[in-house]
Amino acid sequence: MQSLTVREIIEATGGALLSGSDNLTITSVVTNSGEAGEGALFVPLIGEKFDAHEFIKAAFDMGAAATLTQKETELLVDKTIIRVDDTKKAFGDIAAFYKKKYRIPTVAVTGSVGKTTTKDMTAAALGQKYNTIKTPNNFNNDIGVPITVLSQDKEHEAAVVEVGMNHFGEIERLVEIVRPDAAIITNIGMSHIENLGSREGILKAKLEVASYFGGDNTLIINGDDEYLSTIEDTGKYKIIRYGLNLNKEKNGVTAKNIVNNGLDGIEFDISVCGKTYHAAVKLPGVHNVYNALAAVCAGIVFGVSPEDSIKGIESCEYTSQRLQIERNNGIELINDCYNASPDSMKAALSVMPYSLQKRRVAVLGDMQEMGDYADDAHYKLGAEIVKNKIDLLITAGKHAAMIAKGAAELGFENYKCFDKTLEAANCVKREVRPGDCVLVKASHGMRFEEIAAAVKEL
Repeated sequence: MQSLTVREIIEATGGALLSGSDNLTITSVVTNSGEAGEGALFVPLIGEKFDAHEFIKAAFDMGAAATLTQKETELLVDKTIIRVDDTKKAFGDIAAFYKKKYRIPTVAVTGSVGKTTTKDMTAAALGQKYNTIKTPNNFNNDIGVPITVLSQDKEHEAAVVEVGMNHFGEIERLVEIVRPDAAIITNIGMSHIENLGSREGILKAKLEVASYFGGDNTLIINGDDEYLSTIEDTGKYKIIRYGLNLNKEKNGVTAKNIVNNGLDGIEFDISVCGKTYHAAVKLPGVHNVYNALAAVCAGIVFGVSPEDSIKGIESCEYTSQRLQIERNNGIELINDCYNASPDSMKAALSVMPYSLQKRRVAVLGDMQEMGDYADDAHYKLGAEIVKNKIDLLITAGKHAAMIAKGAAELGFENYKCFDKTLEAANCVKREVRPGDCVLVKASHGMRFEEIAAAVKEL
């Protein structure tokens, strides 16, 4: 992080200096008191089960230069304390101020599925020309985005920031902080439909990513997506479309000659402005062709040639637990346990036929935040079990059993359903054997990393 002064912190937050000096220099902003070293500003957040205001003194003991507070606090006359109305909002306001002061080219990435992989590919593409910072893991909410922004340092020349949401207004707030020059929307699925009511509602929420766009900004969208394809070019900002089946009147970046290399990845040709470029990515599945196309589009916006973007994508290092292939003791694990939605479940299941293992085992858990759509969404996945010739289905969770029901009504018989993740993990230990390809996937709250760990121990 580059420096800010306490005076700038007060300007950014609209806060009031309760004690100390406004001339101090801040060289880091932290939410963990244990990380509050010399020059740090401590931001005590309040959650459902914690209140970090309890650790203000501990932060100062660690060497913090200053703290925010939204509560009445013990005045330490020799310490710098800034009063704000809401520490979490103030955290974002500081990040927004910082981003404006230390401006670098920035891409925001959102969408129902594929955000994190697209973020990784885009950062790899831009990294061929710029020293690029990207969102760590999936820090894509109103705490994670400020962390990413404030991690930007003087050597960074570009940024790729993942922005997520589960309600209206969240992405608008995040891009208020980030103010991206360009944004990618990967697709419109059913993630968070419980809060947003419909896929039309999800589209509206995702389009908040362009809330502050003008003529110099570019929106990059999946032109094959049922909902994104309805977006018209009004001239307010530039639009680049990518896909496999683009209409002729919507020229963009396309792919053809797709060759699957099993679980080792996929090869294809990318067409840009009449020229063709060959690409190979280390992740399986056609959905990753779309992710790569989005990254190439971002490269074009920021002056990275398609050749260089592809070079970056081909050497990309991916965030863990996203279609991660691991092999041990004759067992092939597809570890995709970080999160799940109907679209990402279908995509993950679709790669299993490319495995050369003797048996395909799908271990699937609840897709959360489906609301009234939950049972139907899980039930419909039963057809994907049959379509992809799964040999054994193991489910865990209240709704995941509906996957088995949907498959059973199509003649599928080999399934085992459990209420709890631990029960499913124990079943995996009994059933999985060398020669199996095992997919592990569920929403993050199901803690399926425990099942992935069980597979690795076999």
